[in-house]
Amino acid sequence: MRKLKEVLRLDSLGLSQHQIARSCSISQSTVHEYVSAAQVAGLMWPLPEDWDDQQIEQKLFPHHPTPGAWRKHLEPDWTQIHQDLQMHKNLTLQLIWQELRESNPEGYAYSRFCDLYRRWLKKLDLVLRQEHRAGEKLFVDYAGATIPIRDPKTGEVHQAAVFVAVLGASNYTFAEATLGQQLPDWIGSHIRAFEFFGGVAQMVVPDNLKTGVNKPCFYEPDLNLTYREMGAHYDTAILPARPYHPRDKAKVEVGVQVVQRWIVAALRKRQFFSLPEVNQAVAELLTGLNQRRFRKLEGSRAALFAQLDRPALKPLPATRYEFSEWSRCRVNIDYHIEVERHFYSVPHALVHLEMEVRLTGETVEILHRGLRVASHVRSREVAKATTVWTHMPKSHQKHVGQTPSRLIEEAQQTGPYTGQLMEAILAAKRHPEMGYRSGLGILRLAKAYPAERMEAAAQRALRARAYNFRSMDSILKNQLDRLPLPGSPPATPAVEHDNIRGADYFDFPPEGTPPANR
Repeated sequence: MRKLKEVLRLDSLGLSQHQIARSCSISQSTVHEYVSAAQVAGLMWPLPEDWDDQQIEQKLFPHHPTPGAWRKHLEPDWTQIHQDLQMHKNLTLQLIWQELRESNPEGYAYSRFCDLYRRWLKKLDLVLRQEHRAGEKLFVDYAGATIPIRDPKTGEVHQAAVFVAVLGASNYTFAEATLGQQLPDWIGSHIRAFEFFGGVAQMVVPDNLKTGVNKPCFYEPDLNLTYREMGAHYDTAILPARPYHPRDKAKVEVGVQVVQRWIVAALRKRQFFSLPEVNQAVAELLTGLNQRRFRKLEGSRAALFAQLDRPALKPLPATRYEFSEWSRCRVNIDYHIEVERHFYSVPHALVHLEMEVRLTGETVEILHRGLRVASHVRSREVAKATTVWTHMPKSHQKHVGQTPSRLIEEAQQTGPYTGQLMEAILAAKRHPEMGYRSGLGILRLAKAYPAERMEAAAQRALRARAYNFRSMDSILKNQLDRLPLPGSPPATPAVEHDNIRGADYFDFPPEGTPPANR
C-alpha cells in the first residue's frame, strides 16, 4: 500500500525528501513522485478527513489504475500455476513467468514472481496438529535402515528389515528385526507388537506398503485380505495413511528416526549370525529407549504408557491369529481350482466362477461371495488332485465309482455266465480300467433283455471267447442266443403218453410204504 498520507504529512512539517524516505522506508524517488503529484493536483495538508488512500491516489494519479484493480489484473493464478507444476514434471517457474509476461508486460519481475509464489506455497502447506487420545492409534512402518546378519557357513550377509510400532498418546515404541518385508513378516510383527503392548489399539495406521495395501487410494484404500482378516481377529480398524502424506503418520516417522539412532546405529559395530540373536539385542536397547526420560516433557515413554495407553487398550483375544493367505482363482471345467500346483475340487455347479481361497498351514478353504463352499486338508503334492465325491456330477460319480469287483458283482446278479463273461472281459485287458466301458455296456444290456437271454448269450460268447461288448450285443440283436450251442446234442422235446412212466416212476418209496401196484 502506498504511504501517500504519511508522505504529505511529513512534507508539510518541512522534512527533506531524504528524511521522509528513511521515515517511511521507501525510496527517495518515490517521495519525489508523491510530492510532485500533490503539487500538480493542488493538494495541501491537511486533507479532508473523509478521504481514504484510494481517493487520494485517484486524485494524485488519475491516469493510473487503482491498486486493487492493478493487483486483480496482474496477480497470477497461483493455484493453477501450482497444479501445472505438479502435472508436468519438466515445467519450470521461469517458463510460466515468461508466458505470463508475454500477455502482461507490466507484470512482476522474475525474482518478485518467484518470491510471491513461495510465500503462497508456505500458506498452502499448513500442518494440522494432531491430538492423540489414549489407546486410539498405533502407527506402524518399516525403518529405512537395516541390520546385517552373516551366514556362519557361507559368510553371505543378509540385510534384516526393522519393523517399528508407536502408540499415539505415549510414544511407547516396539521394534523388531525380520528377515524381510513379505506378508508373513508384516502380519507376524503386528501380532508380536500387540503382545508386547499387552493390548490392541482402536486403530492401526500403516503406510501404503504393498504388503498390506493392494491399491493405495486417497478415499478407499484396498487392504490385503489377510491384513483385513487379522484386523477383524483383533477387533481393530486398519486405516492407512493417505498416499504421499507422511505427516499423517508423523508419530511413526519420528519413532523410526529414534529407533535408527538409538538402536540400529548402536548395533553397527556388532556382528550377528541369526535373527533371534539380533532381536535379543534389539529388545535390550528397546527397554532403555522406552525408559529414557524426555528432553522437553516430564517422564518417559514407559511412564506415559502405563498412565495413558495401557489402561485404554482393548484386551487381546483368547487365541492368537493364525496366519492365512488369500487369493482369487477361477474354477476349471473339471470343477477343480489350482492352489500352489495342487488341485482341489469344488461343487461342479460352480464351474467358471471366481472363488476366494483362504490358505492356512493345514487347511484350504474355498469361498464364493463370502460363503464357504469347500474345505480340504492342505496337500503339498505337485500335479495331484484332492477330490470330494459329492462335488462330482452323477455321471462322473458312476464312472469313478466303478471297480472290477463291483462290476462283477452286478453282472453276477443277472446270472453265473454273465458274471464269468464280466471277469473274462476285465482279465483280457492289460489294465482292468480299459475294460470298464465294455463292462458298463454289458450291464446296460442286462436292463434291456431278460436274464435267460443274457445268460444264453453270455454262454455263447464264453464258448466263442468273444470277450467284448460288441459280440454280446450282436448275439442278442440277431437272437443267436436262441440257437443251440455248436457241438452240443440237440434237445428233443418230451413225449407225453399214458404208457410212458416218466422219471418219477424209478424213485424208491420211503421205508414202511407199501409198494405200488405195478
